Amino acid sequence: RDFNERCAQCSEVNWGLTDGGRYYCRSCHNVTERTREVVNTDFMTNSRVQTISKGLRQQEKNDGGCEWYICEGFQLVLKKQVEALEALGVCPQMKDEILCNFWRCYLQKSKQAYCKRPAGETIKALSVCESSTDVDSDPERPSLLHLLSLSESEGDLQTDCSFASSVSKVSESTSVCSGSVDGSLYLMKNQKEKLRMTMPMTLSFCYMALLWVREPITLSELLRFVVEGHIPYLNVFQHFPEKMKLCGLDLKIFCVESWPVYEEVFNKMHELAAFLDLPRFPDITESCFLHPDMLCMKYLMEANLPDELHNWTCRVVKKIGIGEVDFLTLTPGNKSTRKVKYDVLAAAVIVVVLKLLFLLDDHYEWLLSEFAEERNKNNTEGGPYFEFKKWYEVVKHSLDVEQKKLDEERAKYLWRCEKPLFYSVKNKSKVLKRRQMVVNLQNQFGKLSGSVQCAEKPNPSSFQLSWSEEKTNGSCFHGHSLKGVLQAKRGFLTAMNPDYWLCTVKLCNENLCGHLAHYRAVEFPQSYHFVLGLFSFLLRIQPSYIHDEVCMIEHKLFDKKLCKKLKYNTVLRK
Repeated sequence: RDFNERCAQCSEVNWGLTDGGRYYCRSCHNVTERTREVVNTDFMTNSRVQTISKGLRQQEKNDGGCEWYICEGFQLVLKKQVEALEALGVCPQMKDEILCNFWRCYLQKSKQAYCKRPAGETIKALSVCESSTDVDSDPERPSLLHLLSLSESEGDLQTDCSFASSVSKVSESTSVCSGSVDGSLYLMKNQKEKLRMTMPMTLSFCYMALLWVREPITLSELLRFVVEGHIPYLNVFQHFPEKMKLCGLDLKIFCVESWPVYEEVFNKMHELAAFLDLPRFPDITESCFLHPDMLCMKYLMEANLPDELHNWTCRVVKKIGIGEVDFLTLTPGNKSTRKVKYDVLAAAVIVVVLKLLFLLDDHYEWLLSEFAEERNKNNTEGGPYFEFKKWYEVVKHSLDVEQKKLDEERAKYLWRCEKPLFYSVKNKSKVLKRRQMVVNLQNQFGKLSGSVQCAEKPNPSSFQLSWSEEKTNGSCFHGHSLKGVLQAKRGFLTAMNPDYWLCTVKLCNENLCGHLAHYRAVEFPQSYHFVLGLFSFLLRIQPSYIHDEVCMIEHKLFDKKLCKKLKYNTVLRK
């Protein structure tokens, strides 16, 4: 009540006190350097004594570093990532109203904050401490621990002081192995019943928040922005405050040396939603960007395919019911519904439509191309007929160029960050000297070879391949006609192709095999493999995942015919 200044971060006046005597903001958890001034009248009148806590003294050890906890590190990572998303145009409400609440709920569910410390974990921590060190217990808690124990209802610290002191003793005894307070305990704890926070899970949090607000960013785009460096992920710990010393076991938690994987982030997002007991997500309607009709339009443009194909993708989506709200909307914990990968589903719909019209059997599509080529020679009215062969040549050339560029960028990527890392305090001076030597050598060789400094990274874009008549010299196929592959029948346009080949007759159990169908490129036509490879590049995923969705759509589309065929085969066997 005596401290009325506004918070420097959120401008709110809602202060609480840590055990160290410092003020913290209950709205954004910002900790100030100001301490509470206490008037003590027990021994002297009209005298004020400013409290000095042991927690503050503890923070100035180890080269000026402060005591910090693993969950605080992940909170900083999430903060950097959501700020980057806001810079890309995401609604500002996603940070404070959505992601922040998800994170608080996770800390509470995992019993890291906003709750009383369970007795079981306290006993475990104490037993570890007793076996590790004989340092006297410190009843004071470090002030940074405020994040781990805030109670939203009361605003007071609600954790066991003995646990805090025991963790402090562990940090003192293992300071060589970890810069954080609970780094060693974090890796030691058996958290099968909980979701242990990892770096890929930070992206799962971001995608879950994006899905909740229905932002026009798919998971494949989110991961692509990460790889391109627009969203902090690789070496994000170098943005930690200087007082948060990172070394030893902390590097196993925050140091990432691989690109994020689509399936891992996707599955963790669904596990998180169920773990947090979230309600049904906002409905995915026809006007939402994540609806298959909208995504199909985007991928048709990026794949340089005719606009008329969108009518066919909409017909397929409507016929098999994958555009229904109940099918598309995420309901956490509902095991009866299939997990929808919106971007992969849209790409698979386009592949199925191409098979319906062009068959993609390495024979029929080339015959149609010859027919369209002859028609275009004599065609003087309307748009040109779509030639699959010409489209294949144009797109394959651009795809090869972009794939080569991507491979070169990945090969040249420097995994080591600018901020030197050390696994123990003893080796710090050696690491710093070695790092400085490497930088000097790089600069000298750069001057001798005359290498040009890396240009600034381009602005992020939703389209990796852009096509227009001005830029591509007539190789844009958006306005081409499908008259060469369609025929009028009973007042409707239908495909001239009466045949269709299925990728698989019987689907596998996805829970057991991990896939609905197994994909080997040598067992399928080259045209089909090329189309899968195109969308695999656009989505940055394995072709097998698109193949799974294609098989699922085919079985929904030809369900009745498949049932008849299976019954017929059963009768023949009898």
